[in-house]
Amino acid sequence: MATAPVVRVESHYAPRTHFMGLHTRETRWAIAVAHRRAGKTVACVNDLIKSAVMCGKGNPRFAYIAPQLNQAKDIAWSYLLEYTDCFGPERKVNASELWVELPNNGARIRIYGADNPDRLRGIYLDGAVLDEFGDMDPTVWTQVIRPALSDRKGWAIFIGTPKGKNTFHKLWVNAEDDPDWFTLSLKASETQLLDDKELADARKMMSEDEYAQEYECSFDAAVRGAYYGKEMNEAELDDPSRISTVLHDPRLQTHTAWDLGVADSTVIWFIQTVGRETRVIDVLKGEGGGLDYYAKELQARGYLYGNHYLPHDVEVRELGTGRSRLEVLRDLGIAATVVPNIPVEDGIQAARMLLPTCWFDRTKCKDGIEALRMYRREWDDKRQEFKLRPLHDWTSHYADAFRYFAVGHRERQAAAKIIYPKRAYV
Repeated sequence: MATAPVVRVESHYAPRTHFMGLHTRETRWAIAVAHRRAGKTVACVNDLIKSAVMCGKGNPRFAYIAPQLNQAKDIAWSYLLEYTDCFGPERKVNASELWVELPNNGARIRIYGADNPDRLRGIYLDGAVLDEFGDMDPTVWTQVIRPALSDRKGWAIFIGTPKGKNTFHKLWVNAEDDPDWFTLSLKASETQLLDDKELADARKMMSEDEYAQEYECSFDAAVRGAYYGKEMNEAELDDPSRISTVLHDPRLQTHTAWDLGVADSTVIWFIQTVGRETRVIDVLKGEGGGLDYYAKELQARGYLYGNHYLPHDVEVRELGTGRSRLEVLRDLGIAATVVPNIPVEDGIQAARMLLPTCWFDRTKCKDGIEALRMYRREWDDKRQEFKLRPLHDWTSHYADAFRYFAVGHRERQAAAKIIYPKRAYV
């Protein structure tokens, strides 16, 4: 493989022994599960720099990606500047776009946030680090980053601290016995990077689950602040059939529940009910499509539709057209049930009450199940307590749509306002 022109620089990065295996790996894929303050971000930023220096391909491109752009900037940008300072004034820095370009081969390392996947679409990559992958929408990897690595056979490192049995956990389990993967697990009780007094003090100030998650890399600890963690864990552990294969029954009506995005994602759940059973058979997530796109997607599935539950703001008229999305859906043949506008906390409670009756199709609802498991309160770093509102991230769209079903289906006879279409296609 071609190598870049030789450039001699004196880096002040001194790799910790625990990360030497990561730096000398020969596999294309790697995953590292590490306790807090183990130094995984510093190690991975320097792995990007090393790969960028040595890359002999034309216009090399590398990326450091965190769940949100401001988070990526706070975590990695200062390290990227610090550890490329050794290249001197020949190094190019673009602080507004968060990239550094190396002088020997024009290799560029850029900071990204997974909260804006459109910025990542269409690029190519020679290597990428995905930090706290469990907090990202899984489709950012499968639909955006993985294709970006294909034509140049780029590599990827996934790093993070466990947050329950989410996509990061599944990736770890699959990688453990796969020879194409390098795996690294760093527990605070084993690395000795933090002294015993510090660990004892942390243990006193944290719950057992928090300590196990943050310092001992436990995937079994509950996700801190998760709204539906208990219910989703019970669904998986108490009765394995509740998250398995749930077939569509063509004799039953299929209800849908929507969270409509304008500049971001739209999510639609597909649900059938039989007595007290709630069969969650499918979920659709789209980015930036018009309402006509979703109408066609519903038609393509061929279900016998019942109620379509939508949030109350679907009735708001847009300034540009003077029409509401409710009216547009009506003209597309979708009979919309407008869900009552109740406090989010009450809707979350309705969803909690619904979940014990739910059976989920593991394959078709994979990302939705993950989202419900990870949906959680927002944490206030300054006050060191949870805020009253939910964290708005990729899980919100799935959780909001599910909440609309829980409220709307419960209230459909009494409070829901039924709008019948001019003509019914679905």
